[in-house]
Amino acid sequence: MRGLLLVVCLFLMTGCDEAQTSPTAPLDAEFTLAPGEGRRIEGESVSVTFVGVSGDSRCPADAICVWGGSATVKITVASGFSSQGYDLLTDDMPVVHGRLTIALVQLSPYPFSARTIAPNEYRATLKVTR
Repeated sequence: MRGLLLVVCLFLMTGCDEAQTSPTAPLDAEFTLAPGEGRRIEGESVSVTFVGVSGDSRCPADAICVWGGSATVKITVASGFSSQGYDLLTDDMPVVHGRLTIALVQLSPYPFSARTIAPNEYRATLKVTR
């Protein structure tokens, strides 16, 4: 019985240790994520995950467009046992989650007319502020 209790305690301690070493990002600093990647915000009980890009109609860098277009970046913000999805548009307002503001700073790569961007190539640069 003691052996089983010891194994359970070690398992729980290992799980706690992994949570503490998950990637973090400081508040008020830019950080870049790949699709499916997330960061825990230092000093907050919040993590932000870049889900992917659901639409990209930005004007290609090598084209002349009447309209600049935009891209929609999907993120998930988890706090405690709940999570909330948000859409961030390029050149648009940030979103507010509780007392935090999450802004899309940049989406790369920028499109070119002769090249299609694969979903896993996108990188979202975000900034979380209070």
